[in-house]
Parts: sequence; C-alpha cells; structure tokens
Amino acid sequence: MIGGQEEANRVTQAILDFVSRIPGSKVDGTADPLAQARQIASRAAQRAALTSGTLALPPGPLGWLTVLPELMAIWRIQAQMVSDIAAAYGRHAELGREQMLYCLFRHTAAQAFRDLVVRMGDRLLFRRMSYTVAERVAKQLGVKLSRRTVGEGLSRWLPVIGALGVGAYAYYDTGQVAATTIELFSRGIDHEVHGDLDEAPPPHRRGGAAAKAIAPKRHPSSDA
Repeated sequence: MIGGQEEANRVTQAILDFVSRIPGSKVDGTADPLAQARQIASRAAQRAALTSGTLALPPGPLGWLTVLPELMAIWRIQAQMVSDIAAAYGRHAELGREQMLYCLFRHTAAQAFRDLVVRMGDRLLFRRMSYTVAERVAKQLGVKLSRRTVGEGLSRWLPVIGALGVGAYAYYDTGQVAATTIELFSRGIDHEVHGDLDEAPPPHRRGGAAAKAIAPKRHPSSDA
C-alpha cells in the first residue's frame, strides 16, 4: 500500500533522479523577468492541475497505482518551470542540483534545507552537496511526501470529487514552487568555496567565518 517505507524509498529515488538532470530552457530573458516568470508559473500551474486531476480519475484500487506517476508528472512540469524562470532572469547557468532541490521542495519541508541554504542579508548562500547528503535530504522529503500520498490515494475512492481536490492542490503546490524560484533568482546566489556539505560544518555554526567563504562569481554547472 502507498505510504509505507517501500513507498517512501521509491519517492526518495524519484527525487534524486529528478534533481540530477536539469532541464534545458528555450526562454530568453526579457526586460521584465518578473512578468515573464509569472506567466510561466501560471501556465505551469494550470498544466499541473489538469495533469493531476486527470490522473486522479481512475477509481478505487486502480487509483492507488496512479499516485506516484502523478507526483512524477507534476515534478516534471515544475522542474521545467523552474528552468524556464531561471532563464527568464538570465541565470540558467546558476541552476544546479542544489538549487533545483531547493526550488521544488523547500515549501514541503523547509527544515530539510537548514544546512544547505543560509540567508545572508539579501543573498542566499548554497553549500555544495555530495550525493550522500543529497540522498539524506531526499529521504526526509520522501517520508514527508509519502505521507501526503496516503490522502491522495484515499481520494481515488471518490474519483470526481477527489480529482477536483487533487487538481486544486497541484495548482497551489506549483504556485509555491514558482514563488520560491522567483524569490531565489531575483536575489543574489553565492556558493561556499569549501568542500561538500558533509566535509565541513554548516556556516551558521561557524559564526562570522561564513562570510569569508563566499565566492560571488562561481556558478555550478548544470550537472553539479
């Protein structure tokens, strides 16, 4: 049944697969990136609602089988949206694994990103993650999301009403991802010059030393 440890593991692996591949974008930056980003977000939210609602229509036990595919379909839409918003701000080169993970899931479990992202004034400091740390964060998210799928699975027993509710949530959820992404790329992004996250203590535990660890012009590659 959806919601057990096995399902949490499947969700975790799906998350790791998603953030390891950054979608390209054909969006060109404009003089008004915020307006363009909002248009991108609106289209993505509508598409996510339609996709989620359609996949939620199969009733009963068959509906349970659509829960994880629905999540993955929504993530694909959201990941492309994140990529396009980054491009709208002319900052697609700064979109790496850490940023994608943060944009997609910060609103789901902000605590999971406590050691990954630190706010420093009007800038966000990202620490590079090893695969081990990325897996640890993904596991926290997997547990949280697998619990949510229990409710979505139950909605399959009321297909029409359930589809409307699931579609509405997908619209809202995509809006949250868009808000995080717009906030991120409208701010400055810095990257700590130390090694991976599991090789050094997080910056907020080192006092003023964190400010010296910023490399303002360093951008991760897409496959970081």
